Amino acid sequence: MLKNLLVSLAIFITSAAHAGQAVVLDVQAALQSSNAAEAFRADLVKSTSQQESQVRDLETQAKKMQSDFELNKGLLTQEQIQQKDLQFKKVYGEYQRQLQALQQQRAAMEKEFLEGMRPKLDQVIKALIDEGDISLIINRQSAIYVEPRIDITGEIIKRLNAQE
Repeated sequence: MLKNLLVSLAIFITSAAHAGQAVVLDVQAALQSSNAAEAFRADLVKSTSQQESQVRDLETQAKKMQSDFELNKGLLTQEQIQQKDLQFKKVYGEYQRQLQALQQQRAAMEKEFLEGMRPKLDQVIKALIDEGDISLIINRQSAIYVEPRIDITGEIIKRLNAQE
């Protein structure tokens, strides 16, 4: 049975080789290495810098409160301990809420960027397929070994950058 499978695979590979070239593409690397992605990352940092600063301030405040509490724990009354614990929970809860909101905002912006880039990527891939007699594109992450000459990721990045 294994022998039949290997023979069938060899026939398939042989017929596929006659049909056109097989190549690999790292789609994620192509999108993330493009000039558009670099510009997007700069805009993302710029547009969320104020929120990120607020999140860092809350984190610093919560850590300081926790540290101060640990240092002075033995000197505080039970009522003071409860009050400090309540203050810490309030600050830490706000930190978590703002961090989650920031992460969600960034994820939404990234999703929008990728949705906008996908048609451009598809157009570049289609043009390369037509020009290069390509009949099979394999996702780079699915391959165990790839000979560099069949990796088209660099060419895709170059063409994406040329579109701008």
